[in-house]
Amino acid sequence: MTSELLRILPSDRRENALADKKPLYLAAEARAEAERCLYCADAPCIKACPTEIEIPTFIKQIATGNVDGSAKTIFDQNILGYSCARVCPVEVLCVGSCVYNGWNKEPIQIGRLQRFATETHGESVKHGKKKPLYVAKKNASPKKIALIGAGPASLACAASLALEGHACTIFEKRAVPGGLNTTGIAPYKLHAEDALHEVEMVLGLGVELKTSVEIGRQVSGSVLLKDFDVVYIGVGLGNDSKLGIPGEDGPGVMGAVEWIEEMKVSPAKKGSLGRVAVIGAGNTAIDVARECALLGADLVHMIYRRSKNEMSGYLHEMNGARKEGVVLVENRQPVAFVRDSNGALTAVRVAKMEDGKIVPGSEGDIPCAHAFVAVGQSKLREIAAELPGVEVDAKGCVVADPKTGATGNEKVFAGGDCINGGKEVVNAVANGRDTARFLISRWLRAGAK
Repeated sequence: MTSELLRILPSDRRENALADKKPLYLAAEARAEAERCLYCADAPCIKACPTEIEIPTFIKQIATGNVDGSAKTIFDQNILGYSCARVCPVEVLCVGSCVYNGWNKEPIQIGRLQRFATETHGESVKHGKKKPLYVAKKNASPKKIALIGAGPASLACAASLALEGHACTIFEKRAVPGGLNTTGIAPYKLHAEDALHEVEMVLGLGVELKTSVEIGRQVSGSVLLKDFDVVYIGVGLGNDSKLGIPGEDGPGVMGAVEWIEEMKVSPAKKGSLGRVAVIGAGNTAIDVARECALLGADLVHMIYRRSKNEMSGYLHEMNGARKEGVVLVENRQPVAFVRDSNGALTAVRVAKMEDGKIVPGSEGDIPCAHAFVAVGQSKLREIAAELPGVEVDAKGCVVADPKTGATGNEKVFAGGDCINGGKEVVNAVANGRDTARFLISRWLRAGAK
């Protein structure tokens, strides 16, 4: 299956030019780092992890040479622990909560240790040196679950249910599965092929995957409700939002998420990026700016209508962008994209902002050959419309119990970005896992009566 999935990816993807920012520890490095851990009894790092991994335990296991045991401790709580080790903003989660921070000492590199344990074990399994840690059970009365979207929420939910012997089928509208991990994560954190290896691990538990199948087109919601015991909505967010200013429609201007996906899973386009403008100041905007800088753009401007102190993107990511040459332009609002007589993009016209208003006569141009708009994404309301009883709130998010994923339809559950508006991968994993645990518990109670 791995080779089949990887064949989807062209070999000349642009992301291949971006190296790993935090390469895998050597065994000696991992052990030395693990031995620094204080193994806190009431560890704040566990509380900071949305999947509640027993972090001191898995680190202690690395320190004693029990790498397989360490991987199992991680996977027991987070079946996608490999990708989360690489993509989680550990600086504001587990690592940011390490007690060493309070003593002005280097915190334990929890993410890198987690990657060491999960990747080392995974490589041993891949090469036949070790057996997989998990084998799906045989269930005398398996339930049938349809999962919409092949991203982290659905993968975590399906894996947890499949381990208990239930029959899971994932429907993915794209040709390539993995959701955000495959198409949206910065390559210097996780390449698409690594995300697909993790998908293959989940499929190895007996999960069925159907790609290029969009719910509402190839398959209706009513068919899912009829053919399956449970339907899980694990879709992400929709298309990039637009600015709605003159010159936006045309070559050179692209949504940030669309561009990241193209860079990660499409053949590389020839030619230099030239000068780049990124509009927005969230984590997606920072990722795009850093990627363009690392790919050799002549100059990257990140344009934000407020000040740096009001940015929603993580400070540590912005600091990294600055080191790579990204220039932050604060308090400027794009008002038009400037094009030459042939329609080619030449600049972004911006105006100065004061007290939330444009200052008249303050317009100026920032030259660029490419502009990427990172001001948010639309919500996928169509999915809810396909499933009676499922509601969306005023922000377009599916209304669901954050602990169980239950919606207004007793057969439909949901998790991930479609209910939280766009949080971290680890939050989606926690949602999927928790829904699976709720369903398993409910079915066990029903069977015991």
